Amino acid sequence: MRRALLAALTGLLVACGKPVAGPDMDVILADKPARTLAEYGFFQDVSAREPARGVVAYDLINPLFSDHASKHRLVFVPVGEAATYNGDDVFDFPVGSVLIKTFAFAPDMRQPEEGERYRETRLLIRKADGWAAYPYVWNEDETEATYAPAGDWLDVAFVDPAGEPVSIEYRVPNQNQCKTCHQMGDDIAPIGPKARNLNHEGPYGKMQLADWSARGILSGLPDAPPAVPSVAGMNASVEGRARAYLDINCAHCHRAEGSASNSGLWLGYDEAEPTKLGIGKHPTAAGRGSGDAVFVVAPGEADNSILTYRMASTEAGIAMPELGRALIDEDGLELVRDWISGIEAY
Repeated sequence: MRRALLAALTGLLVACGKPVAGPDMDVILADKPARTLAEYGFFQDVSAREPARGVVAYDLINPLFSDHASKHRLVFVPVGEAATYNGDDVFDFPVGSVLIKTFAFAPDMRQPEEGERYRETRLLIRKADGWAAYPYVWNEDETEATYAPAGDWLDVAFVDPAGEPVSIEYRVPNQNQCKTCHQMGDDIAPIGPKARNLNHEGPYGKMQLADWSARGILSGLPDAPPAVPSVAGMNASVEGRARAYLDINCAHCHRAEGSASNSGLWLGYDEAEPTKLGIGKHPTAAGRGSGDAVFVVAPGEADNSILTYRMASTEAGIAMPELGRALIDEDGLELVRDWISGIEAY
């Protein structure tokens, strides 16, 4: 009730011609993060449901699995600036750009918009010396999200998309953990905003990349940008969908510049070398994480593959990804198993 009243008041002020301040560049580019999310000016309302002018909603063809959480993504690019198109990797965003991602749960995730509650919001801010990651945790009334550099543990209970009741300790990552997934050499970088992840119909009912270009927040868009297949769709091969799943869920670490580069397992969508994809590849380090399997991906043998063994675990030191989930993504696991089962044995 309180949140609804505050949101209504904000809307009334706008209707009466009293503008709500937009993004504050001084706060965005400050050396230290703001104490609360509201100080940045990204939203018109205290509950962060209405983006301020110039803050644009977007989504990905395939979101990374995070314990079934819904994710609300926004991008802000400073007025008069634009991100530069890159066909292979994350766009080059100008200083002052911000990627905003809010994680939410509903009582029943089969109906994720009913009774949805915001739990955390993560910011990636493009500073003059690179990207900075700031986590914010929402209060019980969803009237304020406070900077939480140490992260947090949140008790979350819901019915999952398969209709099963779930109760977990949901982890809001600390800043060092943000760096683990967002590592790019010695720096950090975004994961999602690549052409292949964005090239579909977005939240505004338009082709998303063309919409960004028309808004002036993306420059250099070619006529035919790439796109990955939808993991949930049925219009692509099992291999294509499985590779797209691994690309968004695993490749940010499993790449040449990532935190798991020493594994020799590179899971990007464009990777063409079978051994780097784990096919017939022995692990660089054996141990409990191998589950006594010999190959990362054993052709035709999903039950004897390290990849599926680790995806099917929630045990620390075995589970992959290491961060960002307390649950097993059963749909993703089944898809990867189907892909491995269809690989012809040597």
